[in-house]
Amino acid sequence: MKNVVITGSTKGVGLALAREFRRRDHTVVLTGRSADTVAAAIAALEAEGPGGRLLGRAVDVTDPAASADLWEYAVGELGRVDLWINNAGVAHTTAPIVDTTADDVRAMVTTNMLGTVFGSQSAARGMLAQGGGQIFNVLGGGSDGRIRPNMGVYGSTKRGLDMFTAALVKELAGSPVRVGQIRPGILITDGWQREAAAAPEQVSSQRKMLNILCDHPEDVAPYLVDRMLASTKHGDAIAWLTTGRITKRFMTPGYARKHDVLARYGL
Repeated sequence: MKNVVITGSTKGVGLALAREFRRRDHTVVLTGRSADTVAAAIAALEAEGPGGRLLGRAVDVTDPAASADLWEYAVGELGRVDLWINNAGVAHTTAPIVDTTADDVRAMVTTNMLGTVFGSQSAARGMLAQGGGQIFNVLGGGSDGRIRPNMGVYGSTKRGLDMFTAALVKELAGSPVRVGQIRPGILITDGWQREAAAAPEQVSSQRKMLNILCDHPEDVAPYLVDRMLASTKHGDAIAWLTTGRITKRFMTPGYARKHDVLARYGL
């Protein structure tokens, strides 16, 4: 069984990943911004039934000392960390670059970029010392270099993470530490719903397209967890919304109607 640390795992895809690892009896350390949200997430997962052990830690991923402390906490409790997933992220995608507030810019750059860099540093240092382990960085919209409306700042942080992850892969080649990336696709998370509420007309005009491309985190997590657990390749790239999957969806008659993921949220 693996010992897994997941940053930003009190909701969204992070929580869905924690659930799937636990269902497979792995031990998971959940993290979030506050002790209350971490405790609530752990209680919710434990209420679902038996599974792997759950631990929790309130962490500010933008603080390098907090990331280092998270590693020490996990190792102190579990002995070692086998899998570290940098998932914590912030998205503000309802305004063009010139209208994005300074607070929103700062939140995206510090959480998405600095959080992943500091988390990767702490995990890589610890794993080199313990003789092995695996790091996965969760990327997102913009990491492929495509320019999308109102995603200039957010996409830039994710594009930067793509380069950062590639550099980390190169630097750790030949070491006992493996590094990979995850592209989970377009998921309807709490953050996505917040953005949708701020721009309802945008969602309404793109409803059919969104129903084709979007997924619920819990529907994608089993595939991602299976792939991570099976991964033995340094530099592995795990993607859910592949070109093949997108093409199949567009070619399937009535897919958007049958796959109405927005209806659950009254959209």
